[in-house]
Amino acid sequence: MKRVFHIISKFDLGGAERVAANIAKSGNDDFEYHVVEVLRGDSSFTHGFLDELQSVGVTCHRSVMPAFHFHFIAERIAAMLFPFRFLVLWLRYRPDVVHAHTEVPDMCVWAISRVFPWMLRRVKLVRTIHNTCLWTGLKRFGRKVERFYQRHDANVAISQSVLDCYTMEYGSRPPIIYNGVPEVEQKAYDGLKAGKTNILFAGRFDDQKGIVHLVAVIKGLQDMPQYHFHVIGGGRLQEMVDRELGGLPNVTVRPPLYGISGYLASFDYMFMPSEFEGLPLMSVEAAFAGLPVVCSDCKGLNETVPKDWPLVAHDNSHEQYFHIFRSVIPNADRTMLSQQARQFVAVRFGVEQMQRKYEKLYLG
Repeated sequence: MKRVFHIISKFDLGGAERVAANIAKSGNDDFEYHVVEVLRGDSSFTHGFLDELQSVGVTCHRSVMPAFHFHFIAERIAAMLFPFRFLVLWLRYRPDVVHAHTEVPDMCVWAISRVFPWMLRRVKLVRTIHNTCLWTGLKRFGRKVERFYQRHDANVAISQSVLDCYTMEYGSRPPIIYNGVPEVEQKAYDGLKAGKTNILFAGRFDDQKGIVHLVAVIKGLQDMPQYHFHVIGGGRLQEMVDRELGGLPNVTVRPPLYGISGYLASFDYMFMPSEFEGLPLMSVEAAFAGLPVVCSDCKGLNETVPKDWPLVAHDNSHEQYFHIFRSVIPNADRTMLSQQARQFVAVRFGVEQMQRKYEKLYLG
């Protein structure tokens, strides 16, 4: 039996964390899965996430390092201390595979190689590249880490966009394994506005998710009372979201909702004005649930919708978003859009296909 350790930032909301969970839930008796967080998750998502993994036999290892956001300091401290924490886990479990997800875990595994290089000599390293933009503000340090993963032939890209951007920046061309998404049983969301077209945004309130565009479009559509926007999430730009959208009649803002993928079918459309993405799972989950996505054409996100998708705004153009909401959606066949999106993602983003490909890689 192969013992696989996934290293994630924390047990919390995040696409990379969801990918690690979906792999670890494969149910293959040939693998024993563990998930290790670097920083301690402490949100409404955390306990549900832990229960989900532990209920299927995944061993979860909590961190005592609190997560705080100040010039990447918590992450750097955690990376420096992680080798000593991982030494205890290594001595107890002797993992066969260590799989890192996103930059903070990437730093941690690199740090192990510097402090205890012998620990990784008989360990298979896998590192999933989840985003088109890496090492923001840490480019020089990031190149050191990238050389480490390239020497170990550990990299896997999650999309063609991620691969192209990585190759342009760092030279090598890792293989692609598309993120897989399981179909989720749907239930009714109790906050819908009767008689309205209910539009969902669900994600982190940060620059990557295009919050500035979200705010501008919602404010610009106040004269169209048939739409009601449900903005579900939290993050660094919470104050701005509350200030700009609080009190508007066409929007409801609420904190992150664990298991949001189980409510997607309740809504009429999803809105994703992202600035950049690796491969957004939420867009794929929406398509599986029959929820058409209004989105930007940023790299990564554009791979989750069919070619010539009529609900795409190029370069996050506000004028094009207004055209979609004012002219395209009122005249669209929503049932046809739902079927088209579902057929597209079913071929490319099946979760079992992803699990098989990663487990084949672990054995290699």
